[in-house]
Amino acid sequence: MTTVATSTVVRRRARAPRYRRDWSRYLLVAVVVILVLIPFAWMVSIAFTPADRAFGSVALVPDNPTLENFRSAINDVGLVRALGNSLLVALAAVVVNCAVAPLAGYAFARLPFPGSRLVFLMIIATTAIPVSVTLIPLFLMTKSFPLAGGNDLFGHGGNGLLDTLPAVTIPHLVGAMNVFLSRQYFLGMPSELAEAARVDGAGELRIFTRVHLPLARPLIAIVAIFSFTGTWDDFLWPLVTTTSSKNYTVQLALVQFNSTGNIRYGALMAGAILITLPVVLVFLANQRSFISGLAEGGSKG
Repeated sequence: MTTVATSTVVRRRARAPRYRRDWSRYLLVAVVVILVLIPFAWMVSIAFTPADRAFGSVALVPDNPTLENFRSAINDVGLVRALGNSLLVALAAVVVNCAVAPLAGYAFARLPFPGSRLVFLMIIATTAIPVSVTLIPLFLMTKSFPLAGGNDLFGHGGNGLLDTLPAVTIPHLVGAMNVFLSRQYFLGMPSELAEAARVDGAGELRIFTRVHLPLARPLIAIVAIFSFTGTWDDFLWPLVTTTSSKNYTVQLALVQFNSTGNIRYGALMAGAILITLPVVLVFLANQRSFISGLAEGGSKG
């Protein structure tokens, strides 16, 4: 009895530090969540506060909430057209990335060729290049795009793709990080199913589409989320390539509304909420696949 009681006390004492560590982690997470949510809560509060009270003392819960600021954001900011432009650009980036990145990742993971490792490392190295370094070369390439915007076959005589939605879209069509995640994901897949398919006479494309791709739904979710958010949040490249309001994305539309001199914070916050919702919805729709895909994709090197 004495031995059993002693071992029980020892186990309880051993559990106590672990519980304290767990509670300290939960407390840290709670503090971070609160710090992140406070600015968002104030943004929501200002968005529902009447415009004539925006410069006064704003309560976290408005006394007389109104949708006036949302109507102003839609009508005055031109947010409907900008949302359409951003959705078009982001969806195009998602479709192309979800088609190209898994193919490239599968090739690097399962179909090595001479120099494939060097090519892969060069692709990954591009993620270390700042956007500001590639801005001017990309701009010149866009301006010199052949047979577009008045250009001849050699890219002279016009403006190419400048001030068009394709100019905003093209740099986002393939992402180096998506290729990296795809390669890591396919490296973590068992090769027995592919070997069995080869024995049955299946080619590599059939193996990819019928064996590996159905198991890669978490990977597709990751690529889709990264492509959508990266394209949706981009501000600098659309600012450089677009000049007319009909081609503005949501980021440019809000900035132009903010630069009119008469800043209406309620409408500005309402617009910020509206352009945040698509990103939140995309993430929530793919949350489970996103988390499992990150865990599986990062498990192999």
